[in-house]
Amino acid sequence: MSTGRIIIEGDVGMHLGEEMKGGVITVTGNAGSWVGGRMKGGTIEIKGDVGDYVGAAYRGSTKGMSGGTIIVHGNAGNEVGCFMRNGLIKVYGNIGQFAGIHMAKGTIFVQGSSEGRAGAQMRKGKIVVCSNIPSILPTFTVESIKPKVKIDEEKVTGPFYMFVGDRAEGGEGKLYVSQKQNQHLSFYEEYL
Repeated sequence: MSTGRIIIEGDVGMHLGEEMKGGVITVTGNAGSWVGGRMKGGTIEIKGDVGDYVGAAYRGSTKGMSGGTIIVHGNAGNEVGCFMRNGLIKVYGNIGQFAGIHMAKGTIFVQGSSEGRAGAQMRKGKIVVCSNIPSILPTFTVESIKPKVKIDEEKVTGPFYMFVGDRAEGGEGKLYVSQKQNQHLSFYEEYL
């Protein structure tokens, strides 16, 4: 798809918007895995939940989403933004593990909680978690506490711990997690 609009009333299966280049897809329902897989442009909006691998590369590939916007009003599964190269993914619910794994660029915004391991093997890009995350990978270093974070043109109020990593990959990606929602991470403050 490179232009136009598709409106779906109900649930859809896997691979919605695969390699999409433009246009708009709106789903009033749930979607399966690989929504926006290898997406290059356009907008996908899901008003329910989605499966795993939102905006991700397919198994055996290293080319994930490289442009466009994916908005999920519900929850998303594991490996959101796997091998993401650019673009924006917004999830207003909760996400599974390994968000942004192998991420090279782009932004993942999560209003809800993460099950953890966010940013594993990340090189660049930005991940924002506004609610709970159980722990931070040991290959990330805490850099500062930020009062807010910019997502596209919107400023999201924090405060947020800002971590940089994945250092095991020589990464410079930024992981922002809510300070208020993650009191169990307060021990990082002694390193600031």
